[in-house]
Amino acid sequence: MQPTRLLILGTVILGLILLCDAQRPFHAECRVQWYFGIPCRWVYEALVSQIKKWKTMAGCTKGGQRCLYKLQSASSHFITAKHTTPMKSHIDDITFHLVSFGFFTHCSVSGMSVSESWYAVKDNGGNYCNLYNLMDGSGLTKAYGYKEITSDFMCTQRSVANCTVY
Repeated sequence: MQPTRLLILGTVILGLILLCDAQRPFHAECRVQWYFGIPCRWVYEALVSQIKKWKTMAGCTKGGQRCLYKLQSASSHFITAKHTTPMKSHIDDITFHLVSFGFFTHCSVSGMSVSESWYAVKDNGGNYCNLYNLMDGSGLTKAYGYKEITSDFMCTQRSVANCTVY
């Protein structure tokens, strides 16, 4: 076959694969949007504190993933961290973007967790749990005005996530 025809055929096949599997991200990742009826300063302090608290294996002695978080950087509007899975040592990159609204009395947080491994496609909701576990562990899931928005489209395998194990 001629190189041009091979390129066209390859493009068509790739397009069909992408169309057939458009129900999820193409890489193990998760995006979540949260809203709080509390100032971003409180959300920031809770998240940074929780990341620091779970930096060792101590939170995973009975299984689970509430450990091995590492704070990379933190400012009033951005937090970056990494999470390492205890058993397989997979590393995920985590970011939080905090934006105040309502005369600085409310906070909107965009969170994202992405597997560093280029070959990671499915993660059993692990990237979702990386984010949710920090929100839950810090007590923010009980904060005034807490609302979470995500889906399987935004988070790889969100519907099968078991964050008490992961």
